[in-house]
Amino acid sequence: MVYRRGDEVDVFLVHPGGPFWVKKDEGSWSIPKGEYEEGEESLDVARREFLEETGFEVNGDFVEVGQIKQAGGKVVMAWAVEGDFDPALLRSNTFEMEWPPRSGRMQKFPEVDRGEWFSVDAARVKILKSQEPLLDMLLAVLGSSGAARI
Repeated sequence: MVYRRGDEVDVFLVHPGGPFWVKKDEGSWSIPKGEYEEGEESLDVARREFLEETGFEVNGDFVEVGQIKQAGGKVVMAWAVEGDFDPALLRSNTFEMEWPPRSGRMQKFPEVDRGEWFSVDAARVKILKSQEPLLDMLLAVLGSSGAARI
């Protein structure tokens, strides 16, 4: 989870790419995340996935936020780091799928089609409901470390 501080804390969320998500907005955004292989460290995976999904390399003092279980059963371990970048410069990796269904035609789509900074309150509306607890966990971590004005 990349956050930035100003008058309030903003978080960077991404919108999934592909035809299923094209007309979905509220409740469909996510933190950049991905699968990890056996033996991989969760922080290494978080940094790699952020780079793959956004094109932005994140560096700094990472803080473990915690983990949640998404509605589909996927366990997400989240890390936070302060950063700032222009969402207009986002460049995502791609995936291939048959589209339209049963057409036999394979098409490429970006894994994420856009990213945006949201205040925590706005993020509560945009983020997948199963990831919403991550916002409170982030605020708790930042508040306990004195790292942000909340």
